[in-house]
Amino acid sequence: MARHYLGIDVGTGSARAGLFDWAGKLLATDKADIQLWREVGDIVEQSSDDIWNAVCRSVRGALEKADVAAEMVAGIGFDATCSLVVLGEGGKPLPVGPSSDPARNIIVWMDHRAAEQAKRINRTGEKVLDYVGGQISPEMETPKLLWLSENMPATFAEAWQFMDLADFLTWRATGSLARSVCTVTCKWTYLAHEDRWDAGYFRKVGLGALADEQFRRIGTEIVPGGTKLADGLTEKAASDLDLLPGTPVAAGLIDAHAGGVGTVGARGASGTVLSRMAYVFGTSACTMSTTPEPAFVPGVWGPYYSAMVPGLWLNEGGQSAAGAAIEQLIQMHPYSPEATHAAREAGQSLAGWLGRQAESRGRAAAVPKLVGELHVVPEFLGNRAPFADPDARALIAGLGMERGIDSLVGLYLAGLCGLGYGARQIVRAEQHNGIAVDTIVVSGGAAQSTLVRQILADTTGLTVAASSSPEPVLLGSAMLGAVASGDHADLRHAMQTMSTLGEVYAPQPDLADWHERRFAAFEALQGVGRSIRDGR
Repeated sequence: MARHYLGIDVGTGSARAGLFDWAGKLLATDKADIQLWREVGDIVEQSSDDIWNAVCRSVRGALEKADVAAEMVAGIGFDATCSLVVLGEGGKPLPVGPSSDPARNIIVWMDHRAAEQAKRINRTGEKVLDYVGGQISPEMETPKLLWLSENMPATFAEAWQFMDLADFLTWRATGSLARSVCTVTCKWTYLAHEDRWDAGYFRKVGLGALADEQFRRIGTEIVPGGTKLADGLTEKAASDLDLLPGTPVAAGLIDAHAGGVGTVGARGASGTVLSRMAYVFGTSACTMSTTPEPAFVPGVWGPYYSAMVPGLWLNEGGQSAAGAAIEQLIQMHPYSPEATHAAREAGQSLAGWLGRQAESRGRAAAVPKLVGELHVVPEFLGNRAPFADPDARALIAGLGMERGIDSLVGLYLAGLCGLGYGARQIVRAEQHNGIAVDTIVVSGGAAQSTLVRQILADTTGLTVAASSSPEPVLLGSAMLGAVASGDHADLRHAMQTMSTLGEVYAPQPDLADWHERRFAAFEALQGVGRSIRDGR
């Protein structure tokens, strides 16, 4: 009987499930939307019950499309955004914000309510901060926990468990409270290379209660991604998912890291696992580079031990807003309503429709003409890396009075170039600190466009490669399930067996000088923004 592996990815806007065979071939996918609440004060929340229900719908849909029986699913892997889930006794959702609605029990990764707490933590200069690029981000969990303890002490005291979303999903599936080394190392300050939490750090920043209770609410069992958890699916979870009780479930990963697993170890001639930088382009963008020894890069998160590829160190950068930044940018243009209508008529997203409009006007070679004098620094949600500046904001220069489709296409392309120049800054910072990067391997929904891939190659000056799989993030999670099932010996073996590189994009030499000048302008505009904020 054929054996298949289920990869489940929970992003910011939807839960997706994909079914793969032993060699990594995608058989079917399905998705279900999840709800997002936004409020003033940089508050963004979700519901763990809503997310679990979406996971169940997507899994059942994928199984039906693939016409695969439950007994043919040999292993399950989860990945999710690095959002904070707060549960009361027995898993009861607890409120985490001003609404006091217990259903809204998740502080989403992009929620920046804890910016002040992050600044205070950074002023302590604690040693653990060396392992988050020198500056903790409000996207991470300890600033959010500190915000809860200070602003909602009843919730903080009543909480039975604080979990990263991926760990919540594996708990909901298996009942295991084991945490993934990926989640707690990358977002909670766990020191994986020393197998410990730093109690002194928690006491210094104002979270001593967690240290006093020996960290029982944030994780006492830490395991590598792909580790089989408990006895597999519980009876209840199996019923929810239309799968068999006992089906092996793997410890999960953060969603971007699943994209890295699905790409950086792939078979292919361009680069190696030690010279490829994964670029996972979705609502946000994450970059991941692996090294045999720890590399300390100011402003780039890490180094994290075994957080993505077992036995290797990880440096994680990226942009807090990527796909979301492009969406925000193009919605500001006066032609946006008409373009949105045309995109809907064509059954496409607005960004996807604009990409096709750009391709009809000459593809990547025509970018200079279409962009003209527009310059965009798309840091709507701050700079994640390499400046670790959550207060940074977007800047646009060169706007005229144009209101038509061509100027909207130009603005869209200028925004893509801005994201590429931000990636170039991350690559430069890593290379200056001893990390060899010669190839960018892309994944994520926004990276499926050939135009986007070529612009990323042109703006960074590096080779860009794509996975041969249409769903490399889901594939990365399915690899976890394949390891938990015992069908693949370890994650490295699964990476080599189940993934291959596909199309490769080289920088266009004719555009190198133009992008060099544009990159200088990008950095100048960033500098002006910092000067304005500093009051100079």
